[in-house]
Amino acid sequence: MSSTETPDDAAASAGSRPDQALEARLQAIEAAARFHNVELDRDELRIPRGRMPEPAALVAWVRDGGLWARAVRMRFGQLLKVEVASPVILLLRDGSAAILTTADPARNIVWLKDPRAPSSDPPVPVDELRLSQVWGGETLLIRAQREITDENAPFSFLWVWGVVRKESKLLRDMFLGSFALALLTLVPPIIVMTTLDRVLTYRSVSTLALVGIFFAVALLYETILNYTRRKITYVVGARVDAKISLHVFKRMLRLPLDYFERQQAGEITYKVAQVNKIRDFMTGKMMSTMLDMVALVVLIPVIFVLQPTLAWITLVCAGLVALIIMAYMGPVSRAIGRWIAAETQKSSVLVETLHGIRTVKSLALEPQQRDLWDRRTATSVQLKLEASEISNWPQTLANPIEGVMSRGIVLIGALLAISSPGSVDPGTLIGFMMISGRVAAPLIGLARLMDDLQEVRLAVGFVQSVINQPPERANPAAGLRPKIEGGLSFNAVSYTYPGTKTRALDGVTFEVAPGTILGLVGKSGSGKSTIARLLQGITRDYEGFLKLDGNDLREVNLAHLRRNFGVVLQENFLFRGTIRENIIAGRPGLTLTDAVRAARLAAAEEFIERMPNGYETWIEEGSPNLSGGQRQRLAIARALIHDPRLLILDEATSALDPESESLVNANLTRIGKGRTMVIVSHRLASLTDCHQILVLDRGKVLDMAPHPVLLERCTVYRQLWLQQNRHLETPTPPRGGVPVLAQGD
Repeated sequence: MSSTETPDDAAASAGSRPDQALEARLQAIEAAARFHNVELDRDELRIPRGRMPEPAALVAWVRDGGLWARAVRMRFGQLLKVEVASPVILLLRDGSAAILTTADPARNIVWLKDPRAPSSDPPVPVDELRLSQVWGGETLLIRAQREITDENAPFSFLWVWGVVRKESKLLRDMFLGSFALALLTLVPPIIVMTTLDRVLTYRSVSTLALVGIFFAVALLYETILNYTRRKITYVVGARVDAKISLHVFKRMLRLPLDYFERQQAGEITYKVAQVNKIRDFMTGKMMSTMLDMVALVVLIPVIFVLQPTLAWITLVCAGLVALIIMAYMGPVSRAIGRWIAAETQKSSVLVETLHGIRTVKSLALEPQQRDLWDRRTATSVQLKLEASEISNWPQTLANPIEGVMSRGIVLIGALLAISSPGSVDPGTLIGFMMISGRVAAPLIGLARLMDDLQEVRLAVGFVQSVINQPPERANPAAGLRPKIEGGLSFNAVSYTYPGTKTRALDGVTFEVAPGTILGLVGKSGSGKSTIARLLQGITRDYEGFLKLDGNDLREVNLAHLRRNFGVVLQENFLFRGTIRENIIAGRPGLTLTDAVRAARLAAAEEFIERMPNGYETWIEEGSPNLSGGQRQRLAIARALIHDPRLLILDEATSALDPESESLVNANLTRIGKGRTMVIVSHRLASLTDCHQILVLDRGKVLDMAPHPVLLERCTVYRQLWLQQNRHLETPTPPRGGVPVLAQGD
């Protein structure tokens, strides 16, 4: 807001057009983030083109930048009480925003600043009436992170309990309802006792009528309370389920690629699926047992009032059952652990077979896979039977004791009535039996809950073994976000894969300017794909210096780096959906026009137009309705959709037929225009038009030059060329040399 604006103009100074309003809103949030020394990347704000972002999307954007943020709805009075230690963003009705800099409760005004105004312009005072005309209360609070958030906290049983505990208001209502239900559980015994001891003894119809009315009212309240408690339980369970599922999936996506390459997919799937068992325990068995324990506060004093001797017998029996169950907790836990490990191995066979079903079918490997499945199933069944046998003993030993609690009480009560007349009335004895059953159930349930807890602890351990792995980047918002042009510089870069001793790269040094088409050639294991992996930031544990446009690659923000890269692999995964959706995957703001442009560059347009529904043709899982070459061209189009500054083709044309490969190669010049391209290929014929070709052997650089020069002076390259082109006449290399950018030892 400029100093020349009136207060009326100040509150509504953002532009009225949607694009201007959106720009003002984004600038306000960026200014608030900059106040905390954080630069937000607009590419991380995932909103469809032309759509105004919801407050939730803005909060996610700020949080991805490493700041704390929350969208709230405030009144003007609350706004006056805000301690403005950092900028507060007011989201205006027209889609723009204003920055709250100061609040003056004494004068009943706030000071606002237009995010698009020069920094030298002072904020403008606005009162409640004028602000209410353009502001509905939506506010965005932003501050620096002060603590470990739930999102970054390690996964554990206590973390899950913390998620449940956050539903404190609903949990309070549940416990209050349980307490009321515990009081209502006294109604049936009271009715029985009154009917036997009063109605039948004195044949009082009026007492029976009062008992009937009391019973009807209590039954109505009990029905309503049970319905309400179940509904609240479902709501708590659904909310906890959503939070845990979102957290686990988000943490799993943050794991580095090499972790998934080292672990079996089936094992990861099975371990992560154990979170369902944890969730069911927390919101099911544990919650119901805790609610039942509330009843003990009411029922235990009552049974001691009715008959102390029988009350002590009930508690002692319940304690014996608890001791038996806890004594078997260790053996049962170990047996279940062995069974779950066998189930994990069994699940791995299933997932591996499903992923490789084409290979299984083509090589007729069904008998081998079936035998393996049979062996794993037999092992799992055997261990399950052993676990069931051990688990059966606590129940077997506890059954007689539970029988004493439920049926033996009658005999003991009758004995007390005979030996001490008047100490136990028939109605009192029956009422005691009804109440004691309600007392014993929670106590036994608590002991069994401890038994179930052992199985849940194993499940927590499985989930922890995946989710608590070191993430790909500790702070997703950290790092530089430079404008990427595509200049690459390797200086004595060495890398050794974990578990091996031989270096995949050994002192690699070379440099290419932005806009260079660089080919990487060499025998298998020479380090070509390793260079591509390092460029993508898949691993940063290399020695030496790898720079992108003069910036150390390890210092560049990983998300920013990959958004400016396009990568096409030898085998590319296509998602279920239309061709158009696959091409613009991850870019919701792009349109069909963008998809057509990318498809044309990738030489995919001609076969897409022949499809039944063109760009809306549906691709099933595994893309069975596409050939390998068609899948590869769609992958190239997907990599080009966001116009990356650096494009990596890692054996991208190896799956193409000669015609498709020639189409893609013919477009390489157009594809590479304005960007750096790194092409990894065994087929040297596809690299002849590259500006530079880097020849690798056993992780070292042998030479780097254009194709004609390499034919003349690089023995390894010439041998590879002759092996692949024996049917062609070896071209005469041109005289004269071409300057070499870098050359290895």
